[in-house]
Amino acid sequence: MLPSSCDTFVALPPSTEGPYIIFGKNSDRPSDEVQEVVYFPAKDYAAEEKVECTYIEIEQVAHTYAVVLSKPAWLWGAEMGANEHQVCIGNEAVWGRESADGEEALLGMDLVRLGLERADTAEKAVTVITELLEKYGQGGSCLEDECSFTYHNSFLISDRVEAWLLETSGTYWAAEKIQGGNRNISNQYCITTKIDKEHPGMREYARNNGWWDGKTGFNFATVYSYLTTARIESAGSRYCEGKKLLEQRNGHITAEVMMQILRDKDSGINMEGMFMTTGSMVSVVPTDPGLPAVHYFTGTPDPQRSVFKPFIFVENAHLLKETSSPSFGPDDPVKKKPRFQSKPDRKHPLFVKHELVAAIIDTYKDRGQKIIEGMRQLEKESLKEMEGILSRSVDEPDLLVDLFSLSVQKEISLYSKS
Repeated sequence: MLPSSCDTFVALPPSTEGPYIIFGKNSDRPSDEVQEVVYFPAKDYAAEEKVECTYIEIEQVAHTYAVVLSKPAWLWGAEMGANEHQVCIGNEAVWGRESADGEEALLGMDLVRLGLERADTAEKAVTVITELLEKYGQGGSCLEDECSFTYHNSFLISDRVEAWLLETSGTYWAAEKIQGGNRNISNQYCITTKIDKEHPGMREYARNNGWWDGKTGFNFATVYSYLTTARIESAGSRYCEGKKLLEQRNGHITAEVMMQILRDKDSGINMEGMFMTTGSMVSVVPTDPGLPAVHYFTGTPDPQRSVFKPFIFVENAHLLKETSSPSFGPDDPVKKKPRFQSKPDRKHPLFVKHELVAAIIDTYKDRGQKIIEGMRQLEKESLKEMEGILSRSVDEPDLLVDLFSLSVQKEISLYSKS
């Protein structure tokens, strides 16, 4: 299967309009896969407790931070998300000279969630992910299917101050610090000669494999990528288009601009086909630590015909029932071996409603256009309300405990009238 998934973006001052860091991602996954948006509060754990990830069990930490995640409903990890400290992470599939076929270990999506649960800064997330990577490795199928689909991972990570790009190959890795401007990644290695952190054996491993002579300047992307670029042409095209779209609005990037980029079909960023954009995220994180951040998620396929809905971390925030998929516990076919012998219905309430409306949009042009206009109006009203919240501290957090769920209910109500 050729790489055909995901684009992740971050913009920092002076690329953004105002003192904000804007993070965005499209999760491109199989078109029949359900992506849920879920919230997990902070939690304390006893010594010796374990956490069951998608395929393996690992040691739990004493405390995990509150997280909001957009994730394929069948697995433990996440495609993208944020935590209460406003750390945002999105991952990308990458392929290179090192084989990605291996034993079941941590998925890149597991590492996204683990990084968010355990790190209060972007740099600490790099440390969390790389230490887990070196200890447990990465591996296992990334599809809910008997047909195995494996890859290495890159991660774009941001907080209130900076961003980091982390790229991996097996247990080896390199990381680059991003302190201003904008950056995007699309299924290919992008770190070249500016390497701010790295696995201590990463260069020697490359030299021993004959990928690097040990004399010429070390370029991570050149050394660890495929000898030929045929397999990453699609990713390269999307990367260039994404970079161009960021540069066109450089200095004026806002949440709305990032949403427009994620909705762009001509560039391939809003993907269609067997692999399509099944969930999208945009985060607005003020550099002022005294101000709240707003994290927008669709929870539905195709951002062009979806609504970005806001989530704000507040104490006593409620669980997100309308975008949470059914749980099958130990009877889940993912948990039984051999895995993936059947595929249960994982559709959450919003997905079910959205699926019906998407069919109307596809079938009836005028009616569909009115529905999309209604979606945009809902989103516009929400963005306007969030502008006010972004400029002041949260004085009445109890009013925001159901912010995302209330937005989902408005969306469902719109669909019911349609």
